[in-house]
Amino acid sequence: MINKISRGTQLWLAAIVVGLVWSFVGAYDRGVWVMEVFPVFVAVPLLAFTRSSFRLTTLVYVLIAIHAWVLMIGGHYTYARVPLGFWMQDAFDFTRNHYDRIGHLAQGFIPAMVAREILLRKTPLQRGGWLFFLVSCVCLAISAMYEFIEWGAAVALGQGADEFLATQGDPFDTQSDMLMAWIGSFLAQLLLARWHDRQLAGLKLR
Repeated sequence: MINKISRGTQLWLAAIVVGLVWSFVGAYDRGVWVMEVFPVFVAVPLLAFTRSSFRLTTLVYVLIAIHAWVLMIGGHYTYARVPLGFWMQDAFDFTRNHYDRIGHLAQGFIPAMVAREILLRKTPLQRGGWLFFLVSCVCLAISAMYEFIEWGAAVALGQGADEFLATQGDPFDTQSDMLMAWIGSFLAQLLLARWHDRQLAGLKLR
């Protein structure tokens, strides 16, 4: 079975597995780690299962691996304690650790390209304004659903959800998170659409 897996796929899986092991070992809070990293445990088996029947572009696979690392870093430290966020706080005189903003930007940036690929390959939608609009809507819906999950965690866990929510006292944290996801979806389509289209064209020739 291993011989049937391309070198690129092996490297992709290795990068994620190494990240999971690193993220788990010495994690600040194992319960928070499970909640933060859970999407990785859903996405990776799903992508492995559909690899032969619906293989995505290399660009999208790489972006998914990057998103997995964003989640795994947040799970290891908890979002409010990631060192990169503290560096940003000091460098830009922020009032809080903003690593969670990076996470929510990625929550729009990466799903935007996944949604774009699925819509272009599986629906009659063509490139243009409607595709851009609907991809943005999908990303906002994903962001809203995630906020519902955080809300449920807050209700179920009470004070124990503070590390998972990482609101850091911001009363508008939910709205800011959704805004970052929308900005991410907007930027991804503006910056990566042509690159993505070239890879889609190459994929169709196989």
